[in-house]
Amino acid sequence: MSSKKQPASFASIDPTDLAKVSGGASRVSSRAGADNTQLTAMLTGITDSIKGLASQKQGGMDPMMMMMMMMMMGGGGGGGAAPAAAATAAPPPLPVINVDVKRGC
Repeated sequence: MSSKKQPASFASIDPTDLAKVSGGASRVSSRAGADNTQLTAMLTGITDSIKGLASQKQGGMDPMMMMMMMMMMGGGGGGGAAPAAAATAAPPPLPVINVDVKRGC
């Protein structure tokens, strides 16, 4: 049978050391009776930060929009537009046939 290791216990912190600590954030929880406006404000801030980072990464241009613009400009998003067809040559001139008709000879 294997013996399980006991978890390491945490060292206690002196209350005078705790009094020296400043800053930090209070815990927001609906169980602790916190106001929902605090929670909503925090989530809104996080959402705005994510949106800001996403817009910076894309450079403000949607990839689908870039592809559509390339296709409209003739790039096609691939090897470019097909070359224009060459002009057709003029047809050769019709042969000239001279017919002399002598009557009564």
